[in-house]
Amino acid sequence: MNNFKKLGLSALAGSLAAISAQAGEMAVTGSANVTAVMGESNDSAKSIGTDKDVAFTGSGELDNGYTFTVSTLLTDAYSVSSSYTSLTMGSLGTLTFGTDFGGASYKYDEEVPQAYEQTSDASQNSANIVGNNMDNNSIVYNSPSFDVSGASISFDLEYTPQGNGVSPLGDGSTTAKSDTQGAGVGAGITVAVEGLKVGVYGNQVEATDSAPTATNSGAVDSFEGVAYAKYSYGPVSVGFSRSYLDSGLATAAVDVNTVKVVRTAAGIFEMDSASIAFNVNDNFSVSFTETRDTYNAQEGIALTAATSGKRIAEVEKRTRAYQAAYSMGAMSIKAYSMDTDNVGYAVADTHHVTEIALGLAF
Repeated sequence: MNNFKKLGLSALAGSLAAISAQAGEMAVTGSANVTAVMGESNDSAKSIGTDKDVAFTGSGELDNGYTFTVSTLLTDAYSVSSSYTSLTMGSLGTLTFGTDFGGASYKYDEEVPQAYEQTSDASQNSANIVGNNMDNNSIVYNSPSFDVSGASISFDLEYTPQGNGVSPLGDGSTTAKSDTQGAGVGAGITVAVEGLKVGVYGNQVEATDSAPTATNSGAVDSFEGVAYAKYSYGPVSVGFSRSYLDSGLATAAVDVNTVKVVRTAAGIFEMDSASIAFNVNDNFSVSFTETRDTYNAQEGIALTAATSGKRIAEVEKRTRAYQAAYSMGAMSIKAYSMDTDNVGYAVADTHHVTEIALGLAF
């Protein structure tokens, strides 16, 4: 009798496994990179590094035809780099819930043609972090594409209960309460027609601290936005992007030689990027990008007699990037050489870095 019970349970387990296999599937993908970096500045060194990421992704289909995807990306240290769950509702678009998965802004920031990396890879810039204050246990809606008079139009909406951009959280975790940042909302729209593609994105995060000091917002909401245009004709692509970031902070004085941290320093950051890329063939491409990232302390900031002489109106951080990439199936060899003036938005601080990377995808 016991043997028959065991046989019945085994058959039931096999049936359930078969049903699960039909309902959904799990895939494991990843990448490995070996990089050689050669820097020439006070804070750079020659080094060889490795980077490995593994993504676990599950997908399936509901009875009404909707599909879902769940994904978790792990770093070398097996910590969560990003995590999300998305539901694609056919012609109604896609809803995504998660943390550090890119939110809506990933489709818009630094969106100019490049053979390898964005210029922020060598030195952080303000355009790269536009919108990542929303990437914190947020909900994002991505519309399908609509055909309007020959143009393809889509839009994106996002919301987070607290827009302070905390790093990825553990399973089921919620963000600790912030005394300065409240709810955030963001929106973007993309229009593509023939070889031209244009996008505009912006977000606003509520300030919840009503007592202004030198380090908090004083109930001044932050605003971040970016717009870009790209045009491709045959093997050539050109692009231009402009971003704007106002964290709503106040300060008493600004020192010309002090490093400014974006979204921590008071004032406004504006960045212009221009780029041209050329696909030599299906496997080889080159590009050149120039960025001008300007920090403006803004008029009307209170100054003391001891520090007023050090106040500056603007500092321009300028980067020039030469890049090349060659791919051969799952293997790629990529390189860039970048020069940056006024790194950290501090006058006379320069930086040069060259990187060569061997990448493998699986």
